Amino acid sequence: MAQTTPNHTQTVSGWAALDSSGKVVPYTFKRRENGVNDVTIEIMYCGICHTDLHFAKNDWGISMYPVVPGHEITGIITKVGSNVNKFRLGDRVGVGCLAASCLECDFCKSSHENYCDQIQLTYNGIFWDGSITYGGYSKFLVADHRYVVRIPENLPMDATAPLLCAGITVFSPFKDSNLVDTPGKRVGVVGLGGLGHVAVKFGKAFGHHVTVISTSPSKEKEARERLGADDFIVSTNAQELQAARRTLDFIVDTVSAKHSLGPVLELLKVNGTLAVVCAPDQPMELPAFPLIFGKRSVRGSMTGSTSETQEMLDVCGKHNITCDIELVKTDNINEAWDRLARNDVRYRFVIDIAGKSSNL
Repeated sequence: MAQTTPNHTQTVSGWAALDSSGKVVPYTFKRRENGVNDVTIEIMYCGICHTDLHFAKNDWGISMYPVVPGHEITGIITKVGSNVNKFRLGDRVGVGCLAASCLECDFCKSSHENYCDQIQLTYNGIFWDGSITYGGYSKFLVADHRYVVRIPENLPMDATAPLLCAGITVFSPFKDSNLVDTPGKRVGVVGLGGLGHVAVKFGKAFGHHVTVISTSPSKEKEARERLGADDFIVSTNAQELQAARRTLDFIVDTVSAKHSLGPVLELLKVNGTLAVVCAPDQPMELPAFPLIFGKRSVRGSMTGSTSETQEMLDVCGKHNITCDIELVKTDNINEAWDRLARNDVRYRFVIDIAGKSSNL
């Protein structure tokens, strides 16, 4: 692997973590020329994901410095390769977590390339040419068009950016459980953060009864009045948990702190499903009895494929769903990271990369 190849001739300014200090600094680097299958995107906005902090600090032991984070990217196409037919100059587009895959395996051929064994990420990955991928904390991006999605005209590009990760992460299990077009179910959302607040919006838009499950009683008012949740359970309150036992058809768990799945499973009806989209840094407890005596299922889910991400964005355009965000300037990225580490954000930070604070 190499940071660049001879084809990397375009100079771009961005922001990178140079070591495990967990800070970003201005950084100038090279991107490849726009190839026949590529589009070049002038980046307008980039969401901040907790994954960015993990890679910056090398929490998972796989960071390749310098790390230019960012996989919630929205922008405008400025160049189009000769093999690209579905995009034109000036199109409003987005790029999520995926930069490349093998294109040949069963997963890739069935539009599930996010599960390809050779998947490479938008940053801290190894592209087909052997170079390290750099993400959306930068002025522009060159991306293979097969991993690019179109943003509906009615959605603002700043509040849409986190949908490219947070949104698709919770949309995918909704779709897998046939909850997008089949209303009337009772849905639970564990955690009311960056992913959880989008899950509540999806649940209500899809016609379900939505219950938020949280350790924070102070979030009940916001869950009900701002996001439209129907019920609220304090997960540390044994009486509330007992009262809600066997009432939910489906639960999506978004909490990345270590916790036991047992109390959550008890909230499911017989044959209910718990979808785990969180990634705690320690193993979660999974008691056997709530599984056995409720015939319940626990399934994992990661970000969706490109086609599924496009489907999600089209659904968001139909229902006018975006993320609740705080827009930050590029000079304030480190401050935003510090606040994110303290969970001090409602509900997602987005960097104004272009510095225009526009309503695109």
